[in-house]
Amino acid sequence: MHSHIVKLDATDSTNVYLKDLMLSRTLDDFTVVVTKKQRKGRGQRGTSWASDEGKNLTFSVLKKMNKLPASDQFLLSIYVSMAIYRVLKKYNVPNLSVKWPNDILSAKQKICGILIENVLVGSYIDTSIIGIGLNVNQTSFEKLPRATSLKLILGKSIDLDDLLNTLIEELKNTFLQLDPLSIDAMYKNYVTTLFRKDKPSTFRDKDQNLFMGFIRKVDRSGKLIVALEDNELRAFDLKEIELLY
Repeated sequence: MHSHIVKLDATDSTNVYLKDLMLSRTLDDFTVVVTKKQRKGRGQRGTSWASDEGKNLTFSVLKKMNKLPASDQFLLSIYVSMAIYRVLKKYNVPNLSVKWPNDILSAKQKICGILIENVLVGSYIDTSIIGIGLNVNQTSFEKLPRATSLKLILGKSIDLDDLLNTLIEELKNTFLQLDPLSIDAMYKNYVTTLFRKDKPSTFRDKDQNLFMGFIRKVDRSGKLIVALEDNELRAFDLKEIELLY
């Protein structure tokens, strides 16, 4: 089954465009909006996402959720990051990891960012808008020393349409496994791919204090579980902690 793909030359944000489109008509599951140029791309923590026009994949996918409890929303981050991780593995990208909550890294450099926005009905997620920014053929990241691209890693250009189709198929296959039996396995896979898991790491808390700890896992609600120096386990949410690396 082919997805309905809306191709734009430019838009402020594919997530916003898809949300607006949803208000005006009924959309199929896995409707995709992809743009050559995103003027106001956003990332986690309100960071902006810079991208050279026509060289990368900036797209959003509409996923209709079958009454997923809002308390399980972190599963979406897990499923989406695992789908992208698998595709990049097929493309032989080395040293892949997921930096909590859902940045995909090759070695220590960011190759992909994900921003998921959910539409709730009561205490359930009705639809999810999954925004993905993947660095593909861009080769210079002047103000982003920690960014890289498939072309820089693999030494060759990648066909954007092929890659987009592969990603959409993998997302579809991954979401077919959103059942109780598969959730455990997917969660375990996610935890094993975590960047700096079980390695001594430096963190900064919201009061700007630095401390040492070891990433042990992520709990089901999406909090990062860190073992502190006295082996005490503490859970942090996204606004409470930053990994320095």
